[in-house]
Amino acid sequence: MTGTGLPRRNVVVAITGASGACYGVRILQLLRERPDFSTHLILSKAGIVTLRHECDLSAEDVRELADVTHRPGEIGATIASGSFPVEAMVVAPCSIKTLSAIATGYTDDLVARAADVCLKEGRPLLLMVRETPLHLGHLKSMTAAAEAGAIIAPPVPAFYSRPETIEDLVDFTARRALARVGLWELAPPAWDGDVTRRKDALTQGG
Repeated sequence: MTGTGLPRRNVVVAITGASGACYGVRILQLLRERPDFSTHLILSKAGIVTLRHECDLSAEDVRELADVTHRPGEIGATIASGSFPVEAMVVAPCSIKTLSAIATGYTDDLVARAADVCLKEGRPLLLMVRETPLHLGHLKSMTAAAEAGAIIAPPVPAFYSRPETIEDLVDFTARRALARVGLWELAPPAWDGDVTRRKDALTQGG
C-alpha cells in the first residue's frame, strides 16, 4: 500500500541477454524512487552475464533494486497469471531470442509468459529490442509482436535534449519507455519547441 492507502501499481521489468543492460537498471532505479510502484524483476541467465560485463553489476546488485524478483523458470509466479494486476511490462533490453518467443507465443520461460499475459489481457508491453543490422527475420518478428499488441521501442538515442553524458542518454531513453507504457510520472521533460540553442550551436560551428 502507498501512503495514500491505495494499492501499489505492479510493473514488470525483464532484463535479457542483449547489449544495453543499463536501460533495465535505470528503469528499475526510476521506479524505485516512486512509492506508488512495485517492481517485479525477471533476470535471464544471459542478462546476468551482460550486466556483469557492461555494468560491473552482479545479479544480487540488480535484484536489490526490485521489490520482487522471479526466476526465469518460475512459471507459477504471480505475474504468469492474468488474474494478477499489472500496470505494464518492459523488456529492457530485449534480445532477438526473447522477441521471437513473444512474437510466436512460445512461452517456455517466465519472461515470455509474463509478456504473453500482458498481450492477452490488453496491458502495455514494451520491447526494447537491441540488435543491428536487422535482417528480414528480425523485422518479421517485430511485425508479429506489434500485430499482437506489443510496443516495439529500440533504444535509439535522442540528441535534441543535448545530452552531455552516456548516463543522460540512458536516462532519457528509459524515461521515454516508461512514458510510452503510460507511466507519465516518470517521463522526461516535454519538448518546448525552443530551437534557439540548436541554432546557436550551428552558428558557432560555422
